[in-house]
Amino acid sequence: MNDQKTAILIDSGCDVPPVIREQYGIYVIPLRVMYPEKDYMDGVDIDPMMVYRRFPDEFPSTSTPSLAEVNDKLTLIRSEGYEKVIAVCISSGLSGTFNTIRLAASERDDLEIFVFDSRNISIGSGLFAIWAARKLHEGMSFEEITKKMQEKIYDSKVFFYMDTLKYLQRGGRIGKVASFVGEALGLKPIISCDENGTYYTVAKIRGSRFGKLRLMEEVVKYCLGHRTWIVVEEGDAHEEALAMQDMLEEHLVSKEILYEGQITATMAINTGPGLVGVAVMRNP
Repeated sequence: MNDQKTAILIDSGCDVPPVIREQYGIYVIPLRVMYPEKDYMDGVDIDPMMVYRRFPDEFPSTSTPSLAEVNDKLTLIRSEGYEKVIAVCISSGLSGTFNTIRLAASERDDLEIFVFDSRNISIGSGLFAIWAARKLHEGMSFEEITKKMQEKIYDSKVFFYMDTLKYLQRGGRIGKVASFVGEALGLKPIISCDENGTYYTVAKIRGSRFGKLRLMEEVVKYCLGHRTWIVVEEGDAHEEALAMQDMLEEHLVSKEILYEGQITATMAINTGPGLVGVAVMRNP
């Protein structure tokens, strides 16, 4: 336990891999993946490859954790000696998890809880949890960390290249017009989150090769003039992700590539196979 007696809590949509969660003792609340036969817990009894194998015949839905599940997790954290919690959530514009955790926090008088709406998705959100965990390890106070997180909210961004928009459209995450145009013209989209924490199309490129080049260009432009943390993620596209990592190694100077890994099942549902993503945190 750190001197601050502060725990880091995330929802599974933040995409922080188990090895880093274990390194820093980060707690996680799983989102739910719902198939007709049962509900699965994201990252516990379902992974993205299980979702991909059931496409295109089956499209599950997702659900936020219940208030009871959040309270159970907070009770566990308190029982293990923590007095404060920094809870990092994926964008409230894309999920109800932030509001559920905020409601649970408001009902607790045994913990001081800061609930952070990252206005981001996937590891773009998770980078805030990793950053906070490192700062706690370095001795920064709870108050300093929470203040600086608010100031850094636009210093983390994730860019996704996808083979198609149809999975986002099917999940109600993006307008039907954008999906139709992409499908009709054979365009490949690059998606990110805007300042309100909702998806927007950064660019549409014809052909996968040019799409990945444009993805790299967007990342390099966002990183320009900053020290950066980089994470490369993929959805059933491991070789393409490794190639992207090599490209970023070549074109970025002041960076630390934290890892390359696969997205969670809940992200896989809304993006489909063939995804390559890059998350950046500036000036960590």
